[in-house]
Amino acid sequence: MSTHNDHTLLYVKDLVMHFPVTKGILRRKPVGVVKAVDGVSFNIAKGETLGLVGESGCGKTTTGKCVLQLLRPTSGSVVFEDTDLCAFSAKELRRVRRKMQVIFQDPYGSLNPRMTAGRIVGEPLRVHGQARGKQYRERVQELLAVVGLNPAMANRYPHEFSGGQRQRIGIAKALSLNPSFIVCDEPVSALDVSIQAQTINLLEDLQERFHLTFLFIAHDLSVVRHISDRIAVMYLGRIVEIASRADLYDNPLHPYTQALLSAVPIPNPTVEARRKRIILPGEVPSPFNPPAGCNFHPRCFYAKPDCAVRTPALVDTGGGHQVACPVCASPQSVFDN
Repeated sequence: MSTHNDHTLLYVKDLVMHFPVTKGILRRKPVGVVKAVDGVSFNIAKGETLGLVGESGCGKTTTGKCVLQLLRPTSGSVVFEDTDLCAFSAKELRRVRRKMQVIFQDPYGSLNPRMTAGRIVGEPLRVHGQARGKQYRERVQELLAVVGLNPAMANRYPHEFSGGQRQRIGIAKALSLNPSFIVCDEPVSALDVSIQAQTINLLEDLQERFHLTFLFIAHDLSVVRHISDRIAVMYLGRIVEIASRADLYDNPLHPYTQALLSAVPIPNPTVEARRKRIILPGEVPSPFNPPAGCNFHPRCFYAKPDCAVRTPALVDTGGGHQVACPVCASPQSVFDN
């Protein structure tokens, strides 16, 4: 399991986010819950980038929103700088949010089309009363310059910028209050491949310059490999494997991780031709009605009878490499009771 120490900035334990499903004319009759996040635990050290990967609908973005308390979790704890945010009121969270920011996926939809770039970048400064007048204008110009935009563009509107430039505006806005932690919610997936590399390099430079800590959410394993120190793999609301970047790519233990990595093309025709592609049977189950036990067992080629009954815990196999699969972790069965 994830452990907490003096170098930990963020510690998430047993995070659960269930959305109620109702029916009827007034939508008041409960019929079940969507288990978007179902018992997620991880920690992020100061200055580290943790990549969170998995296919669409596995709960990555919901996890990020719960960490920021944009969604209040059903249960679990989110400890940021030794304080459990889940116990905070909305007023108390406002004070902490200066230190926690988000970069959204869609640079087209996340910027207000009626506001200039300068007003968008400076909005957090106004909301939190951090700067006014000349100081405010200078800070906005400084932030635009930091992300590689000409400060003279401050009076332009979002539609006058390219996709990559719009994302830089979003990054500048996230930096405005000098945060220590940023959730990057698929920040390059809507950009052209050539612009993706520039944006990733910018984020790495900013991390080093301002001592930032990132939770980097993505479904592109190549992007995650480039920027992350450690990587957590998510499937149907649960984390199935956490390891350092090198360990995960060189020695993936969980069958789902193995299948994901087998789908990543290798830019070497000879190696690519020899490589075996892992094709998983069936479809991803619905989070409204996930399988009992290990939620991956209906598609798993290692599945044992016990896998359909008991939920596997994350087990450390050495060097911080954790996997939620007793068959892969060791010959002995290791299950949660």
